[in-house]
Amino acid sequence: MVAAVARALNSGEHLLVQAGTGTGKSLGYLVPALASGKRVVVATATKALQAQLVDKDLPRLVTALAPVLGRTPTYALAKGRGNYLCLQQVHGGPGARVEEPEGLFDVTPDALSQSSLGSQVLRLREWAEDTGTGDRDEVPFPVPDRAWRQVSVSARECLGAKCPDRVDCFSERAREAARQADVVVANHTLLALDVFTGVQVLPERDAVVLDEAHEFVSSVTDALSHELAGADVKRAVAATATLVDAATQQRLEDARDGLEGVLGILSPGWVRSLDRHSLDALALVEVAATAACSQITKGMADVQGDDLELARRERARAGLTAVAEAAREIGTPSVSSAVYALADGATTRLRVSPLGVGDALATGLFGDTTVVATSATLTLGGSFRHAATQLGLTWLAGSPVGEGERHDGREPAAVEEVLADDEPSSRWRHLDVGSPFAYATQSQLWVARHLPDPGRMGVSWAQAVDELLIELVQAAGGRTLGLFSSTAAAARAAAAVRAVTNLPILLQGEDSPGALQHRFAADARTCLFGTRSFWQGVDTPGSACQLVVVDRIPFGHVDDPLSRARLAAASDAGRNGFLEVTLPPAAVLLAQGTGRLIRSTTDRGVVVVLDPRLETAGYAGILRSSLPPFYRARSKEAVLASLRAIDASAPPVRPVGPPPSQRRRAG
Repeated sequence: MVAAVARALNSGEHLLVQAGTGTGKSLGYLVPALASGKRVVVATATKALQAQLVDKDLPRLVTALAPVLGRTPTYALAKGRGNYLCLQQVHGGPGARVEEPEGLFDVTPDALSQSSLGSQVLRLREWAEDTGTGDRDEVPFPVPDRAWRQVSVSARECLGAKCPDRVDCFSERAREAARQADVVVANHTLLALDVFTGVQVLPERDAVVLDEAHEFVSSVTDALSHELAGADVKRAVAATATLVDAATQQRLEDARDGLEGVLGILSPGWVRSLDRHSLDALALVEVAATAACSQITKGMADVQGDDLELARRERARAGLTAVAEAAREIGTPSVSSAVYALADGATTRLRVSPLGVGDALATGLFGDTTVVATSATLTLGGSFRHAATQLGLTWLAGSPVGEGERHDGREPAAVEEVLADDEPSSRWRHLDVGSPFAYATQSQLWVARHLPDPGRMGVSWAQAVDELLIELVQAAGGRTLGLFSSTAAAARAAAAVRAVTNLPILLQGEDSPGALQHRFAADARTCLFGTRSFWQGVDTPGSACQLVVVDRIPFGHVDDPLSRARLAAASDAGRNGFLEVTLPPAAVLLAQGTGRLIRSTTDRGVVVVLDPRLETAGYAGILRSSLPPFYRARSKEAVLASLRAIDASAPPVRPVGPPPSQRRRAG
């Protein structure tokens, strides 16, 4: 993998590389990236993976490579602005965001301390005096989103160069470090925003590494989507109250009221076509917001020299521009996109998303920058074809498929046209480096095929799952990572196990993900139950995790409106929507989840899937072929006996070091 990545960085060719668990995938791309002398942006799927690279892998690699390279490579962590304290918000300065009526900054400290939210904000203000980074992930106590909102701002709300605290701004200091670094560690969302929104949030780069590349399409879909909620329009209209004339303000308020009426009666779900009333309401919003923007722009000439007033007007204009753009995109969607409504409290919000992002990726990312896309789960049924299609890389007709085989990124006719103009064609290779683990001797997979079908007998299945889960966890002596299909399922299972055992059960949402994973890895008897974000990125080698329980095949929600639109599009085109839309992401996530078990060559354990459809359904073979080659256990009795034996002979858990709140961000 190191050789393949180095070749890609030198040649400019793209690379898809599947690297199974245990290959040292992060080292496989970080070593050539640090050694290349190029600026490389590494984009991961989650903040937990970012933290692993910055806190664990990069510090050791830089130390090891410095004497070999004759220089010390540098690295930095890049996050969105909302992840850092805003000093204006913390101090209630003149550039602070104007809070909504229930805001906190118009009350006294004594009043603040009388509420839970107020106490949390006061603790954050105290922490602001000591932190060197302002990074939310380094707060040494749990921070609810609502409390963090009081001390942070979004990119749209930031005053930028006009902020009185710009010299000491935590976010700007982090960005400056990123601009100077050889390797910048970001996440998928930040990269997608940088590539597709026209707002530069990452430094210029020579190459991009997409870690957990199977997740990137989702982030790109979000970046290319537009949405409109009643609260968005309310905030935008309120911000213009003293900046436009009375007639313009009245048009804004009328448009706001009209949209609220539409959203109030719109049912959540996929909207095949908006009715005339909805289209008219969206058009009025667009026209009114655009007119208000124009008026604010003209008025800005009258306040030149007043930086804070200019910033206030720029903030109002940005909000109106976003509203106008969203209304236009939703009201006039392209044929390759879908409009849908999502629940938003008592009302709904409208959203439009592309059905696919391959074309956008082909030109926006793969067209200008060398890209290395890697994951432990890039193939489906042994082929890279699905991943290549999702990422916008064309599988050249007639090309043989083999390790490292080179493909052209366009159709043959397009290639001939490009070559005729003496321009280089966009080429890519793929490689599967396998895994060093002996899954057949280190691990077992058991599918509880005797349980009821969860799709048809959900209540009886849930009851049977809780009973079986208790037996499994007790046999394992703890040491269990439970991966669940929903928050409710995880909470129900945690309550069931807590009721009859004394084992510590950690539940997602009760603390930050990093803190939960640290506590899980530190104690053999502890169990960790979580949902989607814990199906990947959890790396707990050693005896702390010797049982992974998956409650059901992780199909997307049947009512997901975007999936329904994609299924309909596939059906309209005469393709199999289940095989094209539904099955691939479930196969990838199932492989990711079961891959949490074996993380080193000395690990041992059992994966239990509590969904009998993995044995009985017609599509089960495709799913099983995407999993590591576990030894197949055949009975509950055998599995329980194995778990007891593994528990009895387990070595002590590995040292885990300080918790995330005490780790220092290096670079």
